Amino acid sequence: MENRQDIADWLDEHQHRFTQLSDEIWANPEVAFREFKSSKLQADFLAAEGFAITWDLGGISTAFVADGKPVIGFAGEYDALPGLSQKESTVQDPIVAGDPGHGCGHNLLGTGCLAAAVGFKEWLERTGRSATVRYYGCPAEEGGSGKVFMGREGAFDDLDAAFNWHPGYANYASKGSMLGVNHIDYRFHGRTAHAAFDPHSGRSALDAVELMNIGVNYLREHVTTDVRLHYIISHGGRAANVVPDFAESRYYIRAHQPDTLVDVTNRVNKIAQGAAMMTETELEIVFVSGTASLLSNETLADVQYEVMQQLGPIQFTEAEMAYAAEINAKFPESNTQFLINHMGMDPETARQPLIGGIFPSLDKGAVFPASSDVGDLSRLTPLSMLNTATWATRAAAHSWGAVATGCTTIGHKGMMYAAKVMALGAAELVLAPAKLAAARAEFDAQIAETPYVCGTPDDVYPPSYEHPLR
Repeated sequence: MENRQDIADWLDEHQHRFTQLSDEIWANPEVAFREFKSSKLQADFLAAEGFAITWDLGGISTAFVADGKPVIGFAGEYDALPGLSQKESTVQDPIVAGDPGHGCGHNLLGTGCLAAAVGFKEWLERTGRSATVRYYGCPAEEGGSGKVFMGREGAFDDLDAAFNWHPGYANYASKGSMLGVNHIDYRFHGRTAHAAFDPHSGRSALDAVELMNIGVNYLREHVTTDVRLHYIISHGGRAANVVPDFAESRYYIRAHQPDTLVDVTNRVNKIAQGAAMMTETELEIVFVSGTASLLSNETLADVQYEVMQQLGPIQFTEAEMAYAAEINAKFPESNTQFLINHMGMDPETARQPLIGGIFPSLDKGAVFPASSDVGDLSRLTPLSMLNTATWATRAAAHSWGAVATGCTTIGHKGMMYAAKVMALGAAELVLAPAKLAAARAEFDAQIAETPYVCGTPDDVYPPSYEHPLR
């Protein structure tokens, strides 16, 4: 295994073990902070490979780390999304209607990072080279910001570099960014009354929610174009003939620059305060979680792109193409415009059912209007972000179409490709320490310009669940 390419060969030889693990997680989807089976499956796998397991990172029962210089981390995820249960099928067909499903491919994401960590460890042992390999089991990326709490407790402090990837449409090393986000619940407390007989005695918490939402909608005209504001009324009362004494809006407030996110959040808070004043209700602001915008590292992206060129493209079969084409037929053709307009892909390529080719960084300088807690990790250590093809080109993320390929050879190929690229990239940092030093210098310069401040207040903690399988 002296040759770095031997890592890819080893991963090919052991692919069945990793795809079996991924499929087991796909078949047992669990939502944020309650990934009990998923985290235990991964921890047991790594323990059998000789990794030491430490649980409860950041005070989260489903967070763990599996442990020279340099210290290289692989940050995996395994949480599912509510309401996206789906069979392996080209039509929308839930296994159990309303149950969770892996609509963002985190069964693949986590297992791909795990496979990379194990493959890199095998290479280190067989070549006698020195490094510390860490696999981080990161819960609750979907709205729970697990990495934020882990990072706040110092879990990533001694990393020299970290690797992460995401399932998607195409194969490229990312040089783009994402938005930061604050997840806040606005709770209004009023006074009940009979809505017809005694309305003047009531103070409607629902009125406050609606007035707040109207105010925020007027705010949209007066924020920068990167800002995204969206909400749901998570509680609007229980009976139409009772003036509601409690109502709640759940907000996601997004922006690219950290200071903009703080400013817009403060303005939304003031609108909520105004709504409470107008309705004579009491306002409770509950900060659930917040994540930073993603800081890309061009040095590491270039390392990964070189590895991808050495490995070559993913080869999809005619049967896999046909399966993806059937899924594409259920989604609007306009979905491919994202690849054309936002990522600069040529239309002919974007309209293929699956894209196995390799691309230079399609997203250089782009800011994706989505968020992830990997943004906080990227501001604590140099981070390599990678995307590979795992679902049909029209199948939107967070949709049944993304779930439908998560346990197929399409998803498996993208996952193992990502594992190879990350493991070989980590080996390159050991073999060429100057590249790791350059990645660190780039990171240090970025942080010097925009120092990292954790956006989640110190008195905000993740929900606590006892892990029943440990």
